[in-house]
Amino acid sequence: MSAHRRVVVIGGGAAGMMAAVFASEAGAGTELFEKNEKLGKKLYITGKGRCNFTNACPKEELLQNVSTNAKFLYSAFERFSNEDAVRFFEDGGLAVKTERGGRVFPASDRASDVTAVLARKLKQNGVKVHLERKVKKLLITNDPEKGPRAAGIELSDGTKVSADAVIAATGGLSYPSTGSDGDGYRFAEEAGIKVTPQYPSLVPMVTLEEDARQMQGLSLKNVSIRIQDGKKVLYEGFGEMMFTHFGVTGPLILTASSLIRKPWKHERLSMKIDLKPALTPEMLDARLLRDFGEASNRQLQNALGGLLPAKMIPVIIARSGIPPEKPVHDISREERRRLLELLKGLPFTLTGMRGFEEAIITNGGVSVRGIVPQTMESKDVRGLYFAGEVLDVDAQTGGFNLQIAWSTGCAAGIAAASAENEQ
Repeated sequence: MSAHRRVVVIGGGAAGMMAAVFASEAGAGTELFEKNEKLGKKLYITGKGRCNFTNACPKEELLQNVSTNAKFLYSAFERFSNEDAVRFFEDGGLAVKTERGGRVFPASDRASDVTAVLARKLKQNGVKVHLERKVKKLLITNDPEKGPRAAGIELSDGTKVSADAVIAATGGLSYPSTGSDGDGYRFAEEAGIKVTPQYPSLVPMVTLEEDARQMQGLSLKNVSIRIQDGKKVLYEGFGEMMFTHFGVTGPLILTASSLIRKPWKHERLSMKIDLKPALTPEMLDARLLRDFGEASNRQLQNALGGLLPAKMIPVIIARSGIPPEKPVHDISREERRRLLELLKGLPFTLTGMRGFEEAIITNGGVSVRGIVPQTMESKDVRGLYFAGEVLDVDAQTGGFNLQIAWSTGCAAGIAAASAENEQ
């Protein structure tokens, strides 16, 4: 490792800041270029502004929560695990707390405190941070014997900055308001590096049925869903979801979206919601009979309050085809069976996913087949590294995508600063 190494990092998000911290700590003169007016713009909106920055699950469970190309991340997670991430931020002065599902947050509930730790480290390490400086292209030299090599960057105003190594940590396409516009994919393709198609991931889904919109704002806890493409089950899960003005969202739906690969084989998918997963059909029938016995003179629309949230009652009754004003004591066994079916499997038709504006993460990106997993260096262009969401790796909600950013950023930063990479 030697101080004469010059490393340029493109992108001041999670992966870019972490890469610059580790490159500078390893002794490289490091410069970071960010086109926004501040660092960590996407971090500020992560976890609804609270920044769920990693997950406290056992280390061996990290890979199980990666949806795409998990094996590629094995060595990066080994080198800088979730435990290392917590230690890194605590050492930087951040008080942390762990909530359900292992989600780790700043104790202050302020995303800005996570960015502040990284910004302080950059300053302490002497990293030159350039804000509002957009990179136009990579500078690549071609040695007849050794092949292409990253030699620096050119900014949008024509300024050229030379470097021994370049780390592209440009993010994906999700939340374009934070500056994610796919620059990194273009840089990669211009350098002859393979990029896989991009789709929104961890994103809400659109339903065909209008009655989903009738329930806008209704949150369901402890339900299970099953999503199928024809007969093929694509996803099953238990947890929380919510109805919106266009369809469905919430943790269950976001998770499903990252595991259901678009484009779908058929135009539409079917989803069934089990509103009472803890009860067998027989137990639920007994419960219905009991509730109906206690309210035998009431109309059906006034007898389901013990089982269902108020917003859902008219939807279930309309779907059952039973008149809402029918007295409970007149409800037939067949009508009760229809209600039971809906409670154990309320059907919806999924017609698509929302766009990148609402996606937490991008699925697709720089193909990991062309990247060395230990160092994040391109196999095709020496001295060019990729870190974070620009890579074709993505994970579930719960802090795992930021862990990918920290781990790949660390690997890229250390490798880019090492003189042994000179070939």
